[in-house]
Parts: sequence; structure tokens; C-alpha cells
Amino acid sequence: MNKPQTLSVEEAAKVLGIGITTAYAAVKRREIPSIRIGGRLLVPKPALERMLRCETSLDAASDR
Repeated sequence: MNKPQTLSVEEAAKVLGIGITTAYAAVKRREIPSIRIGGRLLVPKPALERMLRCETSLDAASDR
């Protein structure tokens, strides 16, 4: 069976180390990528991983 390619907002919050309310606010501000399928709000894993790689690269550049 394939692994799910999405996370709930709550799961994404745990991955990011932030609170659920903060995660939902970030989704609303489009800081966290998300899709809506039916009544569910989901965070695509590949998009979240790209976002984290980009932020990590920016953090590394600002340390110089």
C-alpha cells in the first residue's frame, strides 16, 4: 500500500514544531501550502518538504 502524500494541518503543525492554531493561521496566510479536498484541509508532503528546504537555504544564507 502507498504511503499517504498528505498530512492533516495538525500533523504538519507537529512536524513544524508549532501549535495547531498557528498552523491554521499560516495556512490561511498561505505560508503553509495546503489543498482542500471535500471538507478536509490537507498539506501535501512534497510541498511542505520544498518549503522547508527553501527556508533552510535562506537560514543558512543569513548566517553568513
